[in-house]
Amino acid sequence: MRPSYGLYTLSLAAAIRSAASGADACPGYTATQVTTNGNTLTVALTLAGVPCNIYGSDIENLLLEVTYETDTRIHLKITDPTTARYEVPESVLPRPAANASTTPETAAIQFNYTASPFAFSIFRASTSEILFSTASYPLVFEPQYLRLKTSLPLDANIYGLGEHSENFRLPTVNLTRTLWSRDAYGVPNGTNLYGNHPIYYEHRVTGTHGVFFLNSNGMDIKINTTAEEGTTLEYNVIGGILDLYFLAGSETDPTEVARQYAEVVGTPAEVPYWSFGLHQCRFGYTDFVEVADVITNYSLANIPLETMWTDIDYMYNRRIFTIDPDYFPLTRMRQIIDYLHAHDQHYILMTDPAVAYAPGEGYGTYDRGSAADVWLKAANGSYFLGVVWPGVTVFPDWFNPSIQSFWTNEFQMFYNQETGLDIDGAWIDMNEPSSFCVVPCTDPFEQAREQDLPPPRTTVPPDPNAPIFVNSSKTDVASALQKRQNYSGENVLYPPYAIDNAAGALSNRTSYTNAVHANGLIEYNTHNLFGTMMSTATHNAMLSRRPGLRTLVVTRSTFSGAGKRVQKWLGDNFSDWEHYRNSIAGILNMASVFHVPMVGADVCGYAEDTTETLCARWAMLGAFYPFMRNHNDDTSISQEFYRWPTVAQAARNALSMRYRLLDYIYTAFHQDYLDGTPVLNPLWYKYPQDPSTFSIDLQFLYGPSILVSPVTDENATSVSIYFPHDTFYDFATLAPIQGNASYVEIENVDLTSIPVYIRSGAVLPLRVQGAMTTTALREQNFEFIIAPNSSGEAFGSLYVDDGVSITPNATTDVNMAYKNGILAVSGTFGHATGVNVSRVLLLDVYDAPQSVKLNGHGLSDATLYDATNKVLDVTVDLPFDDNFTLQIL
Repeated sequence: MRPSYGLYTLSLAAAIRSAASGADACPGYTATQVTTNGNTLTVALTLAGVPCNIYGSDIENLLLEVTYETDTRIHLKITDPTTARYEVPESVLPRPAANASTTPETAAIQFNYTASPFAFSIFRASTSEILFSTASYPLVFEPQYLRLKTSLPLDANIYGLGEHSENFRLPTVNLTRTLWSRDAYGVPNGTNLYGNHPIYYEHRVTGTHGVFFLNSNGMDIKINTTAEEGTTLEYNVIGGILDLYFLAGSETDPTEVARQYAEVVGTPAEVPYWSFGLHQCRFGYTDFVEVADVITNYSLANIPLETMWTDIDYMYNRRIFTIDPDYFPLTRMRQIIDYLHAHDQHYILMTDPAVAYAPGEGYGTYDRGSAADVWLKAANGSYFLGVVWPGVTVFPDWFNPSIQSFWTNEFQMFYNQETGLDIDGAWIDMNEPSSFCVVPCTDPFEQAREQDLPPPRTTVPPDPNAPIFVNSSKTDVASALQKRQNYSGENVLYPPYAIDNAAGALSNRTSYTNAVHANGLIEYNTHNLFGTMMSTATHNAMLSRRPGLRTLVVTRSTFSGAGKRVQKWLGDNFSDWEHYRNSIAGILNMASVFHVPMVGADVCGYAEDTTETLCARWAMLGAFYPFMRNHNDDTSISQEFYRWPTVAQAARNALSMRYRLLDYIYTAFHQDYLDGTPVLNPLWYKYPQDPSTFSIDLQFLYGPSILVSPVTDENATSVSIYFPHDTFYDFATLAPIQGNASYVEIENVDLTSIPVYIRSGAVLPLRVQGAMTTTALREQNFEFIIAPNSSGEAFGSLYVDDGVSITPNATTDVNMAYKNGILAVSGTFGHATGVNVSRVLLLDVYDAPQSVKLNGHGLSDATLYDATNKVLDVTVDLPFDDNFTLQIL
């Protein structure tokens, strides 16, 4: 019997399909022993025929459990009831609670199945539209191979399944998306990269939904389109279980699926206000003098520098939690940090996971970690050894019960305000984990010698008393002081199904898949969690250093849910136009799909030499990344923004826009923290009925209202911009432009400008001008820009707090609404802004107003009308500490 758990059943004919070979010819399963308990359906699955055993023995009996967790979320699990198979630990990704009152009858999406052969579907309750269907594709469930396949609409609009450097809308022909963390120098297109997010959103004009596959094992996700099958999506996984969350999304608002995904993996952490400033770094700053000179030169060039970074160059023999006494002596480094803090600037240093294997050498970090027994173990019980920058290394075991106290202690000892380096944020790299040891790594010591690790210094150390900051225009600093789950017969080094890992063997240039954690789990299952677990430990260590303050922990490797605690840069890109363009899709994936919104690419490129043109364009695009950092490697030319006059001016112009918008951006981040509303939006998020927007990934919306459309071709001084059917306003002139769902060629875009537009219907809270630091920026007055929609209305919000506290003592939350010629600004003013609202600018005004009143009092002498750009400028000059109204008639 089939239970009435859905509105209809799949026909048996549709569920039976002849296949020539491979998984499609496997017998699949038969559903029996069906039970329901409240909002949960449980079904026994029994192998339906002769096993196909394509990559191992088919498991004969499985258990299906389907739970309607909320009205918009179905949780489906298929497990082996007789064997303890690996699942992503709750300690890494806590599961959301189910709402016990949810029933299938009230759910927006519903589950249905056929019993023999077993197949299931997820469909939208309001329309019966099938969103996910395994009909015709038998389930395969073996010890080291799982296969689940669904049909999709022809040439479906699929987004996510990262980390990757494809276009934002994924190809639907011959795509294999491999998830297996690796050190992916050059972030090559079409290969597995640093992190893993097995979530996809599918958009149709009838609605948007999501599918999250909670599994950290290596996998190939294949999307293909053929004449016989149409478009399909297929999971091929080398372990774990089938653990899927189906998200209903919405029929009208694509961002709703993002909020529903946030209910599963968590909303992003709030970051400190200062983190939105410009960051500068380089791998290859040779000594403390060069670091100080860069800080000085940014100041002299009048380019706002918020945070200085230093790569592994500062370390002694590339060992973490050490400092080179000749090139970066502690007293001089502390002088740099004191100088930065005295000028309201910040400092960040690199911390890698690999720890030099140094028995008997007096290396404190290694000795303390060994005493606490916190290192990852090889299969034989000895320390697992790799080869990284310090030479032969051990790796922290993030599952070890003592690892957090060890890691926190190292941070508190080395990054110490009284005696160490008082950093403001953390940068963690190489945490896939990366190892330079090539399989078979039978002798890591020999491989370290062959690779000359740690690399020798190639410059003469500076005079330890060399003066620094002598040419700075700033004041002197002195004035401002489970058990191991390894199934019988498994080959975890070379599994029978080989995923398309670009590095080759699973263990090549990383930890071995048979390495063992303290809780018995092996890297074969947990490899893809390494970066996120290091991120969590580092976040906690930074919290212990500065209790109550938000952390900034920028990582390279992430897994689903990482954004709850950490931030992300897109890895070791190249200084070329392809990586410049691809970075837009990269930040859209992280911020609008994966919930890691504080994200950016290395501005001007990391590897190879940039050019003045590329760096100028990238400085402007980078100003609209959430995380803006200029960073490059030690073999490339210097690329600090002040190196070229054109780039310096481009940076100043773009940073002025960024800083004026910073409170609007900060408010968008706060909303993302509250409910998962994305900070960045592809155009189709806001124009879901316009098919022309579905593949656009060279333009994006920052927050709900700022359209960014950079020049993306070398030597071009024009850009073709798609304007949906809506009104937009030029950010520079505030003049309106009517979009007609077509491309418009914008001419004369010089190397120091970037086309930015305000989407209609917005009230924007802007600072009147930029500043050299975010601290100084918060002393600038506000101005409100009203950009009316076709109905003559506009809305906005503003959130202000102290910018650093996890739980601020006071906050200011303001809503702005413009209707019928009246701007009403109202809210709570708990956090004192300390500034005024200087003016209000109303856009798209075709005649000078007859009457302007502030809180009922006339302001006729305080208005200016620009007939050319149709802008009304009203001077308000009102303390921003209470509600007010402005009437314009």
